[in-house]
Amino acid sequence: MLGDIVTGIQLVKKSVDFIKENINTCKDISEIAGSIDDLLDGKQQLDKKRSKKDGMSLADQFGVKTVANEIIDAKLAAEELYNVSVLVDQRFGHGTWANIMTERKKRLDEAKKAEKERMRIRKQQQEELLEILSFLFLGFVGIIAFFGLVYLFLNI
Repeated sequence: MLGDIVTGIQLVKKSVDFIKENINTCKDISEIAGSIDDLLDGKQQLDKKRSKKDGMSLADQFGVKTVANEIIDAKLAAEELYNVSVLVDQRFGHGTWANIMTERKKRLDEAKKAEKERMRIRKQQQEELLEILSFLFLGFVGIIAFFGLVYLFLNI
């Protein structure tokens, strides 16, 4: 648990350092986009691990050290995210960061919607297959019953 949080905060710090070093020399946002992705991933890791407590003892979950580390790391990550947003806006124009975040959210929402649709279609196909198989089974049972009755009537 703590190792994952350290990884998240280290990823945030490493990404921010790279962005700060290269923001003024890059020609377009694509040159630092990978570090922005890493920054967002690091923050997401921190947020996920902060809400997920699997495998931690109660003493670790509620200990002052753990709680303080989680809160401070989350605040540091948010602060660094804000600093990067200011740097990006200063370098590429006001609103660039907001546009990036809006487009990212839109694409994530579209991906989630597409995944839900794929799951709905898969479930529908499974239900249709189950219905076909049940009709085939009932037909097979009906044919066996028919031939069984024919056999009985011929042997009477």
